[in-house]
Formats: sequence, structure tokens, C-alpha cells
Amino acid sequence: MNAAMTIYMGSDHAGLELKQNLRAHLESKGFKVIDLGVFEVEPVDYPEIAREVSEKVQENPTSKGILVCGTGIGMCMTANKMPGIRAANCESVATAEMSRKHNDANILCLGGRVLKPELAHQVVDVFMNTAFEGGRHIARVAKIEPQKQ
Repeated sequence: MNAAMTIYMGSDHAGLELKQNLRAHLESKGFKVIDLGVFEVEPVDYPEIAREVSEKVQENPTSKGILVCGTGIGMCMTANKMPGIRAANCESVATAEMSRKHNDANILCLGGRVLKPELAHQVVDVFMNTAFEGGRHIARVAKIEPQKQ
């Protein structure tokens, strides 16, 4: 793992517990983690958090983001509206690996109501450890960005 990497994290109320768990896990491995909220269990609208984390990843292309809501779906949908963001909602080690290898994902979305912490640790570790393969995937990833009219 590239422990010098900055990871921006965010969650809504449904993902708070898993986010806090993952933050401690990543910090124990030497990552610089910047938690952008939330910090309490009061209900919040996940799009605001997803946009904030996405903006930080846009500003710092060598960073990664982790977003956690109830299922990961809403965070992923919102993050993927942002230019340059390739968010992947992963529920397994295999999907985390492929999101990095073939899609150069820069934000990992997880479901706090879907994943147990042990599996979430494995998914995060694989996401952070897996490099983009490049090659034939470069042109495909480029096609993800909106085309200029």
C-alpha cells in the first residue's frame, strides 16, 4: 500500500459507523486520512458529502476517496456525476480489484448496511493496493468522461 497517499472519506448517517472503523484501519496502515464528515448519527443528505469528497479527489489526482452510505449506491451515483471521478460501488474483493485494474476507479463506495467490517477492510485494502493496468483500458477509461459537443 502507498501509505503516503491521501484518502478523503465521507459518509452519511447510515455509513458513519463503518466509515469510522475504516478510518482507524487505514490510519493504522499509515495513510493520511481526511474525514469530511459526517460526525454524528443525525440524518443528512448523502449527495452533499459525495460532492465534497469528489471535489477533493478532483483537486488532488493522486488521492483516493472512500464514501459510505447505507448501500453505497447513492454515494456512487452522485460521485459519478462529477468530472474526472470514477466511483465504484464494491461489495467484494473481486469487484474492488477490477474497479482499479480495468476502470482506474478513484473513489470506492461502500454500504454500511451491506458489508461487515472484516470484509470492508479486505475490500479497502485491495482497492488501495491494486494499480491500474493501463494498456487497452486507457482508451476505454477515456470514454467514460462526457464527450464535448
